[in-house]
Amino acid sequence: MRHIVVFKYKEGATQEQIQTITDAFSQLPEKIPGIVDFEHGENNSPEGLNKGFNHVYVVTFDSEKSRDEYLPHPEHKKFGELLGDMDILEDAFVIDYSLDK
Repeated sequence: MRHIVVFKYKEGATQEQIQTITDAFSQLPEKIPGIVDFEHGENNSPEGLNKGFNHVYVVTFDSEKSRDEYLPHPEHKKFGELLGDMDILEDAFVIDYSLDK
């Protein structure tokens, strides 16, 4: 199960603030069972179709059940509070899909 999170940070967001968010997100696999991989990156597509969304975070779960348990998990909620407190996120979208084996 893949959980794709894409952020559009506000124009005034600093690299240090964005790194704080990225670091906090990247620590979730150590805190929440069922996460088997985490990746992140910044858009570098030459197509210009990203609509201002520039940072992607990919969380891979061992099952749909693990993803479902992650969503209300206290550590995930704490991460969401950090996002709110920092007030640098303009918009986000999330797409999940199951991996075909």
